[in-house]
Amino acid sequence: MNYYVYITANKDNKTIYIGVTDNLPRRIHEHKTGLHNGFTKKYNVDKLVYAEQFEDINFAIKREKQLKGWKRDKKDALISQSNPEWEELQPY
Repeated sequence: MNYYVYITANKDNKTIYIGVTDNLPRRIHEHKTGLHNGFTKKYNVDKLVYAEQFEDINFAIKREKQLKGWKRDKKDALISQSNPEWEELQPY
């Protein structure tokens, strides 16, 4: 099974969210449709801008926590490294 650490942004890229899931297309769909009340629904953080794939859930969770601990400029640099224009990516 594959697991994904992902970053979503709102339309102007001012707010980001970092999460982990075992089904990236489903999870992005949930963000886009506002299925769950919470941070991403409140701030419209539904544009997939970054993702990493893992085979082990423990590594994925560890990476998610690592990214969440970073300062915003470091998170921005990570996204910009693989997606310089912060274009919306298609879930795997």
